[in-house]
Amino acid sequence: MNYYVYLLVSFSKNKTISYVGSTNNLKKRLNLHNNSKGAKFTRGRFWKLAYYKKFLSKSLALKEEYMLKKNYNLRSEIKKRFIKNENISSSSL
Repeated sequence: MNYYVYLLVSFSKNKTISYVGSTNNLKKRLNLHNNSKGAKFTRGRFWKLAYYKKFLSKSLALKEEYMLKKNYNLRSEIKKRFIKNENISSSSL
């Protein structure tokens, strides 16, 4: 079974909030977060998937999730790249 580590981004009043999690069904988990049925922290916000990585074992995914949660510099870099790409794709419409 595949497991995923993901980083979600939500935009609210002058700041960008991120959330890191892991799951074995990425699409379903994102829908739960956006329907206020995911983690308590994510309720009431609209989330976009900024990053994910696939793993073949749950233990490897959990180790990566822990590392990403603690590595604020990496999270910040992922958010910056995502925002930059969002702005580019929005301006090309």
